[in-house]
Order: sequence, then structure tokens, then C-alpha cells
Amino acid sequence: GELNAAGERFLAARGGLGGSLATNFLPCKGQKRIIHLDLKLIADVGLVGFPNAGKSSLLSKISHAKPEIASYPFTTIQPELGKIIYADYKQISVADLPGLIEGAHVNRGMGHKFLKHVERTKQLLLVVDISGFQLSVKTRFRTAFETILLLTKELELYKEELVTKPALLAINKMDLPCAKDNLNELMSQLQNPQDFLHLLEEEMIPANTLEFKEVIPISTYTGEGIEELKTYIRKSIDEEGERENEEYRKKKLLLLQASH
Repeated sequence: GELNAAGERFLAARGGLGGSLATNFLPCKGQKRIIHLDLKLIADVGLVGFPNAGKSSLLSKISHAKPEIASYPFTTIQPELGKIIYADYKQISVADLPGLIEGAHVNRGMGHKFLKHVERTKQLLLVVDISGFQLSVKTRFRTAFETILLLTKELELYKEELVTKPALLAINKMDLPCAKDNLNELMSQLQNPQDFLHLLEEEMIPANTLEFKEVIPISTYTGEGIEELKTYIRKSIDEEGERENEEYRKKKLLLLQASH
């Protein structure tokens, strides 16, 4: 069962009958159950990325949140929430979610613990390290482009509709040497992803590539691109809000027309 709004109810266990003539005045026991409760986080934007992509650093730069930051993977083991507050006092909530790894959809690493929170965010912000990613010496090195495809695949395998959410892409660590060259290569790969799918094993290629509304190069170390990113997040949230309002107005209009 799910409880999503005030006043919603869910029957978890039935109580027993009290003592009465029918039961010879002996009360019957109620049902006894162990209930597992999951709190699903709700945020406007969910930060999605492999460990060490810089999600926690980004959250601390764009909001007042103070997540734990270190140079080893899995510093974030539970979602951190921050709020971006704009000059006109509009607030947008951002969730830094624990790092995905390959195989998360089958519950490796933080797996489903992580992915269930992504379900409840309105939009995705993928954070990718421009220099690529390698979880350990035993795992393969992945370029930024491969990382994006693998993240998409994990989301898709968990729940297909996750890849239909509006998404932005932040390319982090632009302060590193060779970052500009890597970015040029990545941008050409993103423009024609079909031409580069051969770089990945077949079972790791997503059925649909994510459509990014914007690709923003950033550096959480120098602050490059952070203000632009905040502007794009705001623009994207406002556009989706406007679209939802428009759909709501259309539905209302159809109902009115149908009632006449």
C-alpha cells in the first residue's frame, strides 16, 4: 500500500472481536504482522551519478546543505536534502542521492534503496566526472560518455519511466587538465550517441538514451558554471510547472464542455 496524501488510510492488520455472546465472551485475537515501512523522499530535483562524481560538493555549492564530502566513494549513504533559494525567494529542493554503481537495478551497492528515491523526484540532474570513473582496480574504467549510458541503463532497468523524466546534465571537474579536450569529445558523442554505442558491451546499452534539456560544464572546486546551472534548474522546473498547469486547465475545460 501507499500513503501519499493526508487522510489516506491503509489496513495493515485487523483487530480482534471483543468478547460477546457469539464468542462466549472470550475476546478473539487480532492479526499480528511485521510491517516494513519505506519513507520515499520527495524533491524537485534528484542528483544522479556514480560515486565520487561530485554530487555532495555540488549540493553544498548550490544550497545551504552540509553533506559529508571526502575523496572516497560512498560518502553519501542516505539522501541529503538541500534547497536552492533564488533572489525572488523561490525555493527548489534538491536531493543528493547515494551513488549508483553498475548492477544497482539488481540491488548491488545501495541499489533499490537509492533508486526508490529517484522515483519521487520531479526531474533528474545527472552529475558526471569529465575524466571518467573507476570504482576500484578490479572494475573497468569508464569514460564520461560510457558513464552517462550506464546511468541511463540502471535507471531504465529499475523502472522504464525514470528515463522519461526531464533531465539536465552537469559535467563536473572542469578544472582538471585535459577537461576541455574531453568535453569536446563528449559533446560530439552526445550529439550522435548511436555512432558510439559500440564502446559498450551490448547488455549495457540502454534502449533509449536520455534527452538532456541542457548540458552544463561545471567545477565545484572553482565555482565555474554553478550560477548557470542554478538558472537552468529554475528554468526547467518553471517550464514543467507551466506545462502541468496547461494540462490541468485543458482537463478542466473538457470537463466543463462535457457537463453542458
